[in-house]
Amino acid sequence: MQKLIDKLTYYALYLLSLLPFRALYCLSDCAYFFVYKIFGYRKKLVRNHLQTAFPEKSDAERRDIERKFYHWFCDYFFEAIKLLSISRKELEKRFTITNSNEIEQCFQEGQSVGTILGHYCNWEWLSCVGIGLPDNRAVGLVYKPLKSHAMDEVFIRLRSCVGGMPVPKNDILRALVRLKQSGTMSIFGYIADQGPKWENIHLWLTFLNHETPVFTGSERIMRKMNNAIFYVEMSRPKRGYYTCTYHLITRHPQEMEEYAITREFFKRLEQTIRKNPEFYLWTHNRWKRTREEFERRFTIENGRVIPKS
Repeated sequence: MQKLIDKLTYYALYLLSLLPFRALYCLSDCAYFFVYKIFGYRKKLVRNHLQTAFPEKSDAERRDIERKFYHWFCDYFFEAIKLLSISRKELEKRFTITNSNEIEQCFQEGQSVGTILGHYCNWEWLSCVGIGLPDNRAVGLVYKPLKSHAMDEVFIRLRSCVGGMPVPKNDILRALVRLKQSGTMSIFGYIADQGPKWENIHLWLTFLNHETPVFTGSERIMRKMNNAIFYVEMSRPKRGYYTCTYHLITRHPQEMEEYAITREFFKRLEQTIRKNPEFYLWTHNRWKRTREEFERRFTIENGRVIPKS
């Protein structure tokens, strides 16, 4: 029964993806009315995040960001679904990569690439970065499987739309080792701004005016693989169009201090967000864990987070 539900869900969304962008954005505008105006999905949380992240802005300025965010948030869903059926020609028209040559240069010099990014603009479209590279390069995105099997299957399919290789986070190191052993040059993206579980908190830093616990696993993997590391910056020049730009952080990750890569990533991500804050995922409860509670409940011994007795 579950398999039947999964198939029906996929085919329903695939049929939806066949609609032209103009029709999808009409649906998005309707969704905005219900999500924001009627149901107020996580509006209190979003409003609080914007107030604490941008205390220097006026209420009117924050409300403007809020409205723009919910418009983009609804667009995100329909744009992501569109990947199930979008043609390569249309994707190349709407998704611009400004400097793939820098990635290819790393490959030519025998170094695979790790990219680090946040939940900014439509990160699902980044599974399509292979359109700017030769076909013999492996392109993938590290992801956390969804609890809903049906939706997880949908997102695996859309992330594979242009030869992408979605890999669950627990399997990424094995996948990278296999690619390296086969002599395949690869570029993988790590979304690194989620909130870690208590036992995975090893670093706190200031991000958008909040003391923030952050993931460091992406940095550890890229160091281990000796990847060239780039920050991926996305922008949205207009509705339905995205630009991806790679910014080199280092070609020598093992020479950098521990956590320096993670710190640099969050510094650059904040700079990106402050330019156009409406394209960040404000509905995620990113600051639900506080340092005070962490220090009350846990201690760190030999690099491991241990609950206090």
